[in-house]
Amino acid sequence: MMGFEHPLVERYASKRMMELFSPKKKFTTWRQLWVALAEVERELGLPITEEQIEELKANVENLNLERAKELERIFKHDVMAHIHAFGEQCPKAKGIIHLGATSCYVTDNTDVIIIRDALRIVLERLVNVIAVLSDFAQRYKEMPCLGYTHLQVAQPTTVGKRAALWLQDFVEDLRNVEFVLENLKFRGVKGTTGTQDSFLKLFGGDEEKVKELDRRVAERFGFKKRFIVTGQTYTRKQDYFVAQALSGIAQSAHKMATDIRILMSFGEIEEPFGKEQVGSSAMPYKRNPMKSERMCALSRFVMSLLESFEYTHATQWMERTLDDSAIRRLAIPEMFMATDAVLILAANVVGGLVVYPKVIDKRLRENLPFVAVEEILMEAVKRGGDRQKLHDKIRRYAFEASKKVKEGGTNDLLDRIAADEEFGLSKEDLDNLLDPKRFIGRAPSQVVEFMKEEVEPILERYKDLIGGVEEVRV
Repeated sequence: MMGFEHPLVERYASKRMMELFSPKKKFTTWRQLWVALAEVERELGLPITEEQIEELKANVENLNLERAKELERIFKHDVMAHIHAFGEQCPKAKGIIHLGATSCYVTDNTDVIIIRDALRIVLERLVNVIAVLSDFAQRYKEMPCLGYTHLQVAQPTTVGKRAALWLQDFVEDLRNVEFVLENLKFRGVKGTTGTQDSFLKLFGGDEEKVKELDRRVAERFGFKKRFIVTGQTYTRKQDYFVAQALSGIAQSAHKMATDIRILMSFGEIEEPFGKEQVGSSAMPYKRNPMKSERMCALSRFVMSLLESFEYTHATQWMERTLDDSAIRRLAIPEMFMATDAVLILAANVVGGLVVYPKVIDKRLRENLPFVAVEEILMEAVKRGGDRQKLHDKIRRYAFEASKKVKEGGTNDLLDRIAADEEFGLSKEDLDNLLDPKRFIGRAPSQVVEFMKEEVEPILERYKDLIGGVEEVRV
């Protein structure tokens, strides 16, 4: 009760994502890396026994974290503390743990392994957001609604077409995540300043064995690509590319959630709201867009972290400085856990969106006469009217009707036009001209085309991941 509890852990991120950044995952991976190093060094001829390797393997999961903490208070060095703690459990193998390696062999390679696994969770979450958005966009592809530019009423679109715009952003994000995953590189076995000098000496100057050591260890952890050159650390540019992909997801989610919040204020749609959910402690009638607001808040947090990765890479002097350490301990897990929470929210909100067709239609029809003035004018000209004269009249009528609406009256633009014989249009003629579907262009077919060409291949490729929408924790 007296210590800080991280909201990402206590409220927002999933258990799967939190476990990836747990001490258990981190330190068992360090030990797995030490085992792999010893195994491959033995395969390539160093005097390491099978008995020593088996002793290491037997204690990978047997973490003595309290002992490691005691030793870190003495050494002020976390990796050395864990080497000694592991060595105390493995007296026969103690002398060959971390042989030839530098601390970044375990810290950097573990980071890359965890980042890869976290990106796979993010990819799964993205696929499910794409799946639910695809369903929504197709369901409402033909429902006309007001379009907006500058947040002012513009030419109509459809509810589904607008959702397709949200969807398109997430499709691009998926491509970025796929690219980052495909090109993620293992740091490998490089030594203190990246020259592999210690390993070259261990193998008596045999460069091929040193290269093979690097390749085999990377392969054991599932990496096809590894950095050929590093300093003490892998380039922090790689962290930036990862952060850039996550920031992109946050941007897409923030944009969508903001649109939903605005549409909720119009009464056109509503995010899912629980039967016992409370919107306000003081105003019981309220149904606030709480999930969408949280999505925006967490997305802003993710976007704000991108700058940390930019500065971290930019300030890595020569072969490395340690000012990357503390900030990466914070920024990497926080960025992933927050992105995880954002995507869980996105899938839940879209999956439960409630659409109110009557409100949408009412608002559309109230504004459609203004949107349709050009079409009305063209029809009147076709019937013999003078365009310039009618243009001046319709402009004046529109301003007068708009003023009346702003003063609390109803939009009587059509009545004004129908009453003017120079337009030659009856109220029935005008009503026929104002069928909302006359103003939505190719919106429905664009949705169909987009689904067929871009979305369906994604859903087919990742069909085994669909259906994993996780519940929002609070």
